[in-house]
Amino acid sequence: MGMIDFCQGAIQIDANLVAEGLGIDTLSLQSRMREGNVTSRCERGIDEDEGRHRLTFLTDHRRFRLVVDETGKVLQRSTISFSDRPLPASARKPG
Repeated sequence: MGMIDFCQGAIQIDANLVAEGLGIDTLSLQSRMREGNVTSRCERGIDEDEGRHRLTFLTDHRRFRLVVDETGKVLQRSTISFSDRPLPASARKPG
């Protein structure tokens, strides 16, 4: 498996990549995901963004976002951290 793979309509992402983007270790990521403290969203591009996906991972204080092409190649990567302040609702919206 590469860092990001598309398989039978599902997206598989290396946990190390997400943990790094969120600034936590992999074991914490897995635990926090099971508890619902890390959530994710996937958006499929249309029109001029056809063939791209935006993958967003959220914690209480941080948003990690990847834009990838249909092969799983990362085209764009960004992290927003609000340190000890809660992530504002505007940072949780798609787009």
